[in-house]
Amino acid sequence: MTKVTTPIETDAVIIGAGPCGLFTVFEMGLLDMKCHLIDILDRPGGQCAELYPEKPIYDIPAYPEITGQELTDRLMEQIAPFNPVFHFQQMAEKVEKLENGKWRLTTDIGTVFDATCIIIAAGGGSFVPKKPPIPGIDAFENTSVFYAVRKMEQFRDKDIVIVGGGDSALDWSLNLQPIAKSLTLIHRRDSFRAAPDSVSKMKELVAAGKMKFQIGQVKNLIGDNGNLESIEVLDGNKETQTIACDNLLPFFGLTMKLGPIADFGLNLNENLIPVDTEKFETSEPGIFAVGDINVYPGKLKLILSGFHEAALMARQAFRYCRPDAKLRFEYTTSSSSLQSKLGVDDENGKAA
Repeated sequence: MTKVTTPIETDAVIIGAGPCGLFTVFEMGLLDMKCHLIDILDRPGGQCAELYPEKPIYDIPAYPEITGQELTDRLMEQIAPFNPVFHFQQMAEKVEKLENGKWRLTTDIGTVFDATCIIIAAGGGSFVPKKPPIPGIDAFENTSVFYAVRKMEQFRDKDIVIVGGGDSALDWSLNLQPIAKSLTLIHRRDSFRAAPDSVSKMKELVAAGKMKFQIGQVKNLIGDNGNLESIEVLDGNKETQTIACDNLLPFFGLTMKLGPIADFGLNLNENLIPVDTEKFETSEPGIFAVGDINVYPGKLKLILSGFHEAALMARQAFRYCRPDAKLRFEYTTSSSSLQSKLGVDDENGKAA
């Protein structure tokens, strides 16, 4: 029997929870529009937080220097009054127009939204995992090979092998070790790109015999019908080791691809989405694009440009979401109604 998913009703779905997607929540919230955000990552921040969380950014207004993670944290603080709803570790897969004029968006894990507007703030596209060059790995994907952990419970009492040397590999080794039947971390060398504290905790578990660490590279997968039984690893001595394995989790980093957005029926230009400079609307009314994913004459791929685009876009989105309401232009410095929405006092800016 086909599972029926009740659609989530909302004013807008924002594809991408990077800085531009987060600031879009703020601009939409000032106009009383409710937003849900979806992102392939497991936390907000997008490229900023994922690729350079500690790298300084120097062109954010009023911040001579701020890191990607700090910017994300401040944006999350700024949008907190509007209570956005986040849907992490999923990707927008399909968009269709409904008879009532709304858009139905479905993600790759079956979450369904019915929204008046869709705002694409996906940066250069969706982050997708880099696959290891292991023959036949496709046959095991999503059955016993996974590139992300969405539900920890599915790995309980399993023989787990994690491959990689970055934060994701170390973090999930530490998180899954307590529930796994066995856990082996494989990396091509005995040095890591992860947080030193995580590396220390992993080595303590290895020393205590609670997990294993193997230097080497996975060369072959053994199993049938997508179900792994074991893997073959070429170790540091160029000898082949066989390791029992129910689930393989390769964490080789992420790359950017446009992904399913390319199939949304939008007019694309070299994998970018053309928009106008008044509303930042795409070729489909009610679908907008802000940030690095869009293109127009004079476009600058800067975060501050995306913020500007979000502000103008929100005003057109309001016309779709509240067709019978009057659109007022107000300043947060002088509007008591906006300050009330933000939860601040109009005299000194302190929380009410």
